[in-house]
Amino acid sequence: MATLLYRIGRWTFRRRRLVGSLWLAALILVGAAAMTAESGPEAELSMPGTESQEAFDLLNERFPEADAEGAEARIVFRAPEGQQVTAPEHQETIQDTITELAENDQVASSTDPFATDAVSQDGTTAYATVTYTEQTAGLDEATIAALEEVAAVNADSELTVEVGGSALEAEESMGGTSELIGLAVAAVVLIITFGSLIAAGLPLLTALIGVGAGLLSISALAAPLGLSSTSFILAMMLGLAVGIDYALFIATRYRSERAEGRAPEEAAGRAVGTAGSAVVFAGLTVIIALAGLAVIGIPILTKMGMAAAGTVALAVLVALTLVPPFLGFFGRRMLPRSMRKSGATTATTATADAATGTTGAPSGRGRQGLGVRWARLVLRRPVAVLVTAVFGLGAVALPATSLELGLSGDESLSTETTQRRAYDLLSEGFGPGFNGPLTVVVDTQDAADPQLAGDRTAETISGMDGVVSVTEPAFDEAGDTATLTVVPETAPSDSETSDLVHTIRDEVDRIEADTGAEVLVTGTTAMSIDVSQALSDALIPYLAVVVGLAFLLLTVVFRSLLVPLKATLGFLLSVGAALGVVVAVFQWGWAADLFGVGQTGPVVSLMPIFMIGVVFGLAMDYEVFMVSRMREAYVHGESPNQSIVSGFRHSGRVVAAAAIIMISIFAGFIGLSDPIIKTLGVGLAAAVAFDAFVVRMAIAPAVLRLLGHRAWWLPRSLDRMLPNVDVEGEALDRAQHAATPADETQQPAPTGS
Repeated sequence: MATLLYRIGRWTFRRRRLVGSLWLAALILVGAAAMTAESGPEAELSMPGTESQEAFDLLNERFPEADAEGAEARIVFRAPEGQQVTAPEHQETIQDTITELAENDQVASSTDPFATDAVSQDGTTAYATVTYTEQTAGLDEATIAALEEVAAVNADSELTVEVGGSALEAEESMGGTSELIGLAVAAVVLIITFGSLIAAGLPLLTALIGVGAGLLSISALAAPLGLSSTSFILAMMLGLAVGIDYALFIATRYRSERAEGRAPEEAAGRAVGTAGSAVVFAGLTVIIALAGLAVIGIPILTKMGMAAAGTVALAVLVALTLVPPFLGFFGRRMLPRSMRKSGATTATTATADAATGTTGAPSGRGRQGLGVRWARLVLRRPVAVLVTAVFGLGAVALPATSLELGLSGDESLSTETTQRRAYDLLSEGFGPGFNGPLTVVVDTQDAADPQLAGDRTAETISGMDGVVSVTEPAFDEAGDTATLTVVPETAPSDSETSDLVHTIRDEVDRIEADTGAEVLVTGTTAMSIDVSQALSDALIPYLAVVVGLAFLLLTVVFRSLLVPLKATLGFLLSVGAALGVVVAVFQWGWAADLFGVGQTGPVVSLMPIFMIGVVFGLAMDYEVFMVSRMREAYVHGESPNQSIVSGFRHSGRVVAAAAIIMISIFAGFIGLSDPIIKTLGVGLAAAVAFDAFVVRMAIAPAVLRLLGHRAWWLPRSLDRMLPNVDVEGEALDRAQHAATPADETQQPAPTGS
């Protein structure tokens, strides 16, 4: 592996103009494809194999006229205190408003609240439903503007008017203020790390190119693959984070090789051969974790994972093939200022890089930075550090034991949005359960008396505790399928609503036995319950697949059994603590205002398992980058303790910088309103902080100190079976020792270096 990547690094450095031209051509082609491609669909949650999904499919088959794929808006009207919406002046205003909205060419139908009994019992609230011929993404500016201007009625009539539904579910825009702040923090960290604006700009530039290529590819494939806007944002989040980090590690290793006196082309080759090997395997762990989401069986989760995995793969490719050409283009400007001023590139200037953590000085010499001092402290007190770190993370993880899952709706939005205010008005006027009705489907094809089956179902459900109302059975044209709408007493996210769904499913078994009909419960609330259960059931198989594959991969990389075991156990601590933070913020409301959480409640059901996959991949990133330098020092003859110090000397500061960059990138997405993205932003930022600074920089060295030589033990039989990927670059060192000094000095230095 190291030899292959070494050749790639040297070739791309030497042929940098050709490689740059090829990348530019690829970006142009992908950009053209993205510009001509159709937009992707809206995110649709489906869960094959569940009762709610089976019922949805049956409704689409038996009620094709009701299979409205268009957007829907619910216009909610509230009368001033002491008045009712049925007052003549208010009633006229409401009907005029609905009539005006219905004149839009994209409106399929609209309802009159006074003709459809859509007025609350106290007469203070009414609502009308407007359906459209297009999905939300297909609504034109005039249609959206008409909905947004509906609230202006309040100025003339004193009515409070709010709009809910899917029609105003605007897609998140990328490149906002919060994301730019994250990039700004990353830039500052890079400048401090490299001490050079040019060197700091390289990781940012290559990461943006990789993310651009990834997002353009997703745009081009959005329609045929069904990729939604959420896939774009997640791909951007992960692509930026790993793209900057991967380029950072290769560029840092290049500066270290140059400080040891190697020619630019040789330094680029060795940087890609060593740090690039770590990039490949770190990227593979992330890709494995994201692609492994397919085992869950939720199409939207699979698509999100695959889109993000593809972007990470592009980040790896950019780091290996585009970073070396930029190293050549930037030339001596990549080096520290002291080396540029003196014109030296020999080992005597290596100490000039000590401040950046890139020194190539042999172990035990040169300035001892903070990383080295910390490593020596851990070596002196390994048990104390280990116990403190483990119990500290365990305490932070305690809230995760109260984790509740559910699907987010308008109730999770900020109270500053009209959708959230419409949700609250409907809850106040019609009860908490009105926003989460259940749909009961009665398949009477095999029933002796279809009408009796429908009536028995309605009668049975209406007598249950926790039910506010049940509509009369509504049959399709063939008369073999009926639907009923059940309004619970409690809100969609309440545990009592979940209990009601299970009670209905248990009780209808008797109806099915007596009438021969099949009764199914569906709706958004029921789907949320089924998805949460399916995710809980799939958690163990998912962890087994992802952790198992990554364990094998790390065993190949480190030629050890205990080091991969330590890495996976450390991951569990990191993800547990991160989930504890998520529960404390989004479920318990701790610091909710700080993170812009408008409403506390169950955590989005898709989030924990997606976060587990992403965190596992990122945790293995830091494991590979940090421990590979320890392994490299160990195989080159250093003692176990000294190899730990060497790992921190070479990688401690740059890993810390990479972690801060990744935290800032993830935190930059907390400002978005999408609940999945916001929750992931908080969870991933916390997970990276815990994993990089506690697990990898405290627990890992403490465990390695206690294990000593045993940390690198591998049975001989297994050692012979595993391929030798040579992440440490032993083959490169052997080739260098075999070469004569003349061979090295005769290597031509590329122009501009």
